[in-house]
Amino acid sequence: MNSRQRAYLGSMATNMDAIFQIGKASLTPEIVEALDQALEKRELIKVSVLKNCADDPREIAEMIAERTRSQVVKVIGKKMIFYRQPKKNPKIKLPE
Repeated sequence: MNSRQRAYLGSMATNMDAIFQIGKASLTPEIVEALDQALEKRELIKVSVLKNCADDPREIAEMIAERTRSQVVKVIGKKMIFYRQPKKNPKIKLPE
């Protein structure tokens, strides 16, 4: 993914609400499974890390991307944005 595509996806996600929150339990298999399903349906999701989570948001983002086979668009503070192109019928058309 190039910088233009990241900027495009980041601008799309600015008005989105975080659909998942990661707390003190950090990444559980249930959260990873739910994120995987959300990415399949929505393509672009926003996740927030709560203050009681001791882990670094950038490390959490890398683990989520690896486990869900998605790409990290941005990590800003405690907010993370992920994108994964679906196998069929993509809703989001990325710029070249």
